[in-house]
Amino acid sequence: MAKTKRHPPVRGAKRQRRVSPRRHSPIELSRILVPIDFSEHSKKALQYAITFAEQFKASVDLLYVVEPAVYPADFSFGQVGFPSVEDELRQRGTEELQELIRKEIGNRVRAQCAVRTGKAFNEIDQFAKEESVDLIIIATHGHSGVEHALFGSTAEKVVRYAPCPVLVVRLAEKEFVRM
Repeated sequence: MAKTKRHPPVRGAKRQRRVSPRRHSPIELSRILVPIDFSEHSKKALQYAITFAEQFKASVDLLYVVEPAVYPADFSFGQVGFPSVEDELRQRGTEELQELIRKEIGNRVRAQCAVRTGKAFNEIDQFAKEESVDLIIIATHGHSGVEHALFGSTAEKVVRYAPCPVLVVRLAEKEFVRM
């Protein structure tokens, strides 16, 4: 068995690098969905999405979900909804999403926004399915104990039913995206 003799580096000489042909990433992302509730948590998830979108040349969809305002009524009329409140929330949600795109994303990546009404986890998963989203990046608020037992976690339900991979971002975690 022949031994390969290594020569010491020559001072002042530049080391030649092997340049391999550029390979395409085995991961293909064209659409990333970020559910937004305008909290600091969801804005952090947006920063992750922007970074992923830049790297993979993907677009970002921001989705705001208005949960129906239903209140129990007296006098056996059943539950009463307030459509005017929902309309106002949808309108304000659209305006806020457009402002978020303008301020946070600008021209860095393609971005669009949508507003839906319904249960948040259901609307997020349905949007992802209908729009052929490749990745959902969602924030978790970190509910625990009684609050988690009573209300559950939207992020947890999205993960459970999503038609695509989901990245869950916590507010206090080890960062791997430089912001």
